[in-house]
Amino acid sequence: MSPLKQGPGGATRKGRSAGRTTGGAARRAKTASGRYTPPIPRRVRKSPKWFGPLILLLLLCGALMIVLNYFNVMPDSPTNWYLLGGILLIAVGFATATQYR
Repeated sequence: MSPLKQGPGGATRKGRSAGRTTGGAARRAKTASGRYTPPIPRRVRKSPKWFGPLILLLLLCGALMIVLNYFNVMPDSPTNWYLLGGILLIAVGFATATQYR
């Protein structure tokens, strides 16, 4: 290069980059790579009408089982199996609630 095209310290002037540039081909390759995922239609993301009452039923039955075991109302109670069943129903209720749309 001639000394007139160089800036102070031997750097090239603004706009005269000799390095690697990203041209139009790289931009086209980025959009054609398939990274865009279209949104899921609303009709697919909707839960059935019975899904909400199912969640409530599981949670309430689990809590009721624990309370009835505590008050010795269940047959052969108090036992840890009723407590475990109540906790399991509550856990299934929470797991079901995470899938509600």
